[in-house]
Amino acid sequence: MSDLDLTSLRRMYGRAELLESSILREPIEQLREWIVEAHDIGAMEPNAMCLCTLSDGYPSARIVLLRGLDDRGLIFYTSYFSRKGRELAAIPRAAAVFYWPQLERQARIQGDVEILPDEESDAYFSSRPRGHQLGAWASEQSEPAESREVLDQRMIDYAERFEGEEIPRPHSWGGYILRPKRIEFWQGRPNRMHDRLEFERDARGWTMRRLQP
Repeated sequence: MSDLDLTSLRRMYGRAELLESSILREPIEQLREWIVEAHDIGAMEPNAMCLCTLSDGYPSARIVLLRGLDDRGLIFYTSYFSRKGRELAAIPRAAAVFYWPQLERQARIQGDVEILPDEESDAYFSSRPRGHQLGAWASEQSEPAESREVLDQRMIDYAERFEGEEIPRPHSWGGYILRPKRIEFWQGRPNRMHDRLEFERDARGWTMRRLQP
């Protein structure tokens, strides 16, 4: 058994501060800026986010990659028949969390989810590496697998099926957009007195407030 003492694992945050006077008043643009800063310092997968949906009343979370960010919200792609796809079909709401430990930052988002228009999903699918396109055909995402060998053979079979052709987007695969209703920016500070600035959207637009750490 490991002798790692989890109660002793801690670090002091103090890299930066987050003030009302410095944050952008458009939270989507602030989120974009933080992702760019994480990329620029060499953070691994700066666009990785923990996406949380609901399944039978329980939270269901996994890491996915953000593939678009605009005035509408956050865009990601998956199988419509995957676990998260089924959960979003039943309850089209989600939360997402970004965490950039090198910057001592996280961002939290909550909102409603919609399926992206087909033409946008088609355009993104056509930009993917060919192996990723084949994987979207070969994998019935989240379904039980008889063995790894069966999965590998499915990749071979679809590679042969589409040899010499462009690979079309499967009808079971496409994009979603998370339209934020609430976005919180968190910056680590000394003594756990962190900065937390939360934006909430209503019919008039975004309002901001500071939350206690």
